[in-house]
Amino acid sequence: MTNIDANDLNKRSVLKNYIRRMRLLVICLILGLQMSYGENSYSQTVTISLNTAGKTVKSVLDEISQKTEFVFIYQDNSLDLDRRVHERFEEQGINHILDALFKDTDNAYVISGRQVYITKKKEVKEEYEEAQQTKRVTGKITDSKGESLIGVNVVIKGTLNGTITDVDGNFEVNVVPGQTLVISFIGFKKQEILINDQSQLTVIMEEDQTQLDDVVVVGYGNQKKASVVGSVQSIQPAELKVPSTQLSTSFAGRVAGLIAVQRSGQPGADGANFWIRGISTFGGTTSPLIILDGVQISSGDLNNIDPEIIESFSILKDATATALYGTLGANGVMIITTKTGKNLTKPQINVRVESSIASPTYKVDLVDGVKYMTMYNEAQKNPSSSSYIPYAQSKINGTIAGDDPLLYPNVDWYDELFNNYQTTQKGIVNITGGSEKVDYFTSLSASHETGLLKSRSKDYFSYNNNIRLWRYNFQNNLRYNLTSSTKVALRLNVQLRDENSPNKGTNSLFSSVINSNPVDFPIMYPTTDQRIMNMTSDHIMWGGKANTNQRQENPLAEMIRGFNSDFQSTVIAALQLDQKLDFITKGLNFSGLYSFKNWSRTHIARSANYNQYYLGNVFYNQGAVSEYDLVRTTGSPVSTVLDIVGGDSFGRGDRTMYFQAQLNYKRTLNDIHTIGAMALYNQNEFNINTPTSLKGSLPKRKQGLAGRLTYGLKNRYMAEFNFGYNGSENFAKGHRFGFFPSFALGYNVSEEPYWESIKPIVSHLKIRGSWGKVGNDQTSGDRFLYLADINLEDAGYRTGIEQNYSQSGPVYNRYQNDDLSWEIGTKTNIGIDLQLFDSFEFVFDIFKEKRENIFLQRQAIPNFFGTAGTKIYGNLGVVENKGFDGAINYNKQVSPDLFVSVKGTYSFAKNKILEYDEPAFREYPGNSRVGHSVNQYLLYTADRLFIDNAEVENSPTQLIGGFINGGDIKYVDIPNINGETDGQIDQNDRRYMGHPSVPEFVYGLGTSVQYRKWDFSLFFQGVARTSLVMNNFHPFGNSLTRNVLEFIADDYWSENNQNIYAKYPRLSIADNPNNTVNSTYWLRDASFLKLKNLEFGYSHKYLRVYLSGTNLLTFSKFKEWDPEKGGGSGLSYPTMRVFNLGIQLTL
Repeated sequence: MTNIDANDLNKRSVLKNYIRRMRLLVICLILGLQMSYGENSYSQTVTISLNTAGKTVKSVLDEISQKTEFVFIYQDNSLDLDRRVHERFEEQGINHILDALFKDTDNAYVISGRQVYITKKKEVKEEYEEAQQTKRVTGKITDSKGESLIGVNVVIKGTLNGTITDVDGNFEVNVVPGQTLVISFIGFKKQEILINDQSQLTVIMEEDQTQLDDVVVVGYGNQKKASVVGSVQSIQPAELKVPSTQLSTSFAGRVAGLIAVQRSGQPGADGANFWIRGISTFGGTTSPLIILDGVQISSGDLNNIDPEIIESFSILKDATATALYGTLGANGVMIITTKTGKNLTKPQINVRVESSIASPTYKVDLVDGVKYMTMYNEAQKNPSSSSYIPYAQSKINGTIAGDDPLLYPNVDWYDELFNNYQTTQKGIVNITGGSEKVDYFTSLSASHETGLLKSRSKDYFSYNNNIRLWRYNFQNNLRYNLTSSTKVALRLNVQLRDENSPNKGTNSLFSSVINSNPVDFPIMYPTTDQRIMNMTSDHIMWGGKANTNQRQENPLAEMIRGFNSDFQSTVIAALQLDQKLDFITKGLNFSGLYSFKNWSRTHIARSANYNQYYLGNVFYNQGAVSEYDLVRTTGSPVSTVLDIVGGDSFGRGDRTMYFQAQLNYKRTLNDIHTIGAMALYNQNEFNINTPTSLKGSLPKRKQGLAGRLTYGLKNRYMAEFNFGYNGSENFAKGHRFGFFPSFALGYNVSEEPYWESIKPIVSHLKIRGSWGKVGNDQTSGDRFLYLADINLEDAGYRTGIEQNYSQSGPVYNRYQNDDLSWEIGTKTNIGIDLQLFDSFEFVFDIFKEKRENIFLQRQAIPNFFGTAGTKIYGNLGVVENKGFDGAINYNKQVSPDLFVSVKGTYSFAKNKILEYDEPAFREYPGNSRVGHSVNQYLLYTADRLFIDNAEVENSPTQLIGGFINGGDIKYVDIPNINGETDGQIDQNDRRYMGHPSVPEFVYGLGTSVQYRKWDFSLFFQGVARTSLVMNNFHPFGNSLTRNVLEFIADDYWSENNQNIYAKYPRLSIADNPNNTVNSTYWLRDASFLKLKNLEFGYSHKYLRVYLSGTNLLTFSKFKEWDPEKGGGSGLSYPTMRVFNLGIQLTL
């Protein structure tokens, strides 16, 4: 333990367990108990052996602290620290030792728990006399969010008198008018309040960023923020508490260096895709490593974590931060630690209940039946369209009049399938408590979500076809202090997920809406219609279309034809032992971790067929339909029995066991040199519970070593070396093990003596830089990649220069390659940390990575090599990724009632392929991927639309497909490397263009304000330098008579609208590849700015009520659907606008 000078008491926040009955102690001292006072049993049971011969008082106190858990608190001028004593104690209690130590002096001491307060007897008497004039002051202390702060130190300035806040943030202290209360707490700025006539105080504490991040989570440990030289970004868990059931959707714009996009709003599938500093490879996984309490988890596990249980959240970005993880850290590391218990007089219970309603951010509009038929007829008249019979005017008129919906259907399929909103209910209970020996944190949460689908199946069957998702999460963290040097922790995380959904995928249902037009058939033919000549009543007569090229699905029948039942469970248990080894050398400790993770899934699919009918003969009587018959599309009836789909029903599972042993050493010598070291061994075993192949039955095992050396000089100059040494089953001997080192230097400029004069302005300045290598073996879904894969069955293959010889026999699926090796990234990072006026913080990093040896299947193999299509793999790619990221924070307590905070982040990452195995594009280098982004689009360059057929005849021949006429897309004939054009448009005229589908720039800016009991926050998030390509939305077609998006109807080329820049080219009934192929005509800017979150709250005593919203506004050039969804037709599950009402109760 450490002796603490009271002059530094508030700054270091060690009064968390300060005595609560100081007045009583003072009185006891004056009455004669001047030499000892014990508050609990610790001082009565601990015995110590000391030989103080010739030692100073200070050295004796230091020795007692090292041998026990006592902390001594005193002022330097209160006792003679240099006085030498000559005593020997054998297994004596602390009271006996201190009585002897301060015999015949003017000192007195007070023992409170494990804290010993030493002062002068005269000062104690003065304190007592002052106590006769005191007044009682009560108050409540909260943070800027209105949440009560527990254990805040409230001390009368210049004295040791004070108290701490209870579990509700309340305190009570006796003060003489004119005295000043000093209020301090870890992570918050110290406040001083002069007491005159006040008797009731409400204190809002302002976050102190420099203290808040004093301890930063890094790889396999933590470091003081001032000594961190790697690129590490932390975020407060409160910033992740947005109305979302997926944790990953909270990341975008809030964490510098993290790029995230949400493509869907479907319950259970609405998590964001995210990358740390963009994408640096195309050969395998690009996802970061995710660590929860020391255990690797998946992104699915991450999304099930509730922000309420998170204590700290950090991402590690550069090689210094990630090299320790060896094979897994190449794409960055995300580290999450959960909350732990506290030593409280009574448990703290926190309850949060939320209910939300969500609606699509955009709805893709389709035309109605009348407009559809009009446009179809127009398309049929266009040159080169097929000879489908257009819709008769009588049918159009009947549809307009709405005479008979069975004969003249006009079905809004979107409205038939989908609601305008979906709902979520969520509740969570956290319990925090403990004692000096044991503490605990327990959390239990449950949520229920529904989807957008209408529950139409209940009209016909006994089940609900809508998405219904139940999730249950349990977290229990238990810590036990076996001795003063030995601690054991047990963490348990359980995630249960139970989901029901339609048998047909939801995205397919959205697609079916555009694939079915509104007029070809009604939803169904009622059995009560007496006009039906061939009435049948043993099954539902669903509407359908005469079988032409293929069956036209009925969207509603598809939605309710069956359902899936899916249950998943994840159990993560971790046991950790921490042992101080000071008896070997001071500052040495050991940590051991064993974890077990088990995941299981049971999926049962139930489905039934359905019978479709279309109109046959129709008979009229006096102009009205008197009878009609129906024709079944399948001829004979099909079974409509709901049955289990064997191929789609399955049970799966896997388990992972992990062991880690770690030695840590940290020592400060002469208050000048700080030395740290870490050595770690780990091993991992992964098993599939239900393997389906020989490879799958073999366990995946990994072993690794990691180490760290750190050095600091006067807290000004820092150096750090890290390494990871790992093996992989994917590589042959000689390449199996990889060594990944990193080096970093840091310079705390503001710690220089000459900086003191400007510290009030520039509070902190640190410059840091790092270089290192990281590895990646997650390059393919297959295992043992260096081994040959041979099919011994009698398989067929072709060979020869023209691939014109057929053979049969054993076939190589993959050739052996003993030279396969690690994908290696070389990372460089330079950063600066700056703080101004103790309130404005600025962090900036610039980075560069070169990822080499990227795993790739060879693309350029001459036919005469005789490989017969066998896969040949190698380390054949190189990608460069560079950019910058940073964060800006400003926190200000404007007045006792008003607190303001502003936070912003920005992240830019741009990658470029430097090497890629591909055919030689010597004549048309624009076809090559080299020099372009990993996620860039290969497109034809559209000029505009053709004016007329004459222009078509006088333009380069377009060989893309379809018949070319006026109003079709005109493409640019791209010159070859010599600047020559060949007079035709083909694949050689494609180029990589636009920005990538993954944003290169992500930013966020938000503010929060608290005024008395009210709080308000808003957050904007945006992306830039990203594109999307529209496709799969074109109307009509050869096999499906697809519907028409409204934006097409608003502006398409026609005889009456010969706009060569119309939004859509001429209409065609037949598929026209010339107009539907991916080209710049369909390339759109996908940048956007969103009002991502807005929240109002009111707090009163133990209760907080709040109203919040997510995705409230979107600003973008692209108007057809939410640009964050990306390309396509827009008809997939939409992203959602969420309105949320919540109540939080603290007991």
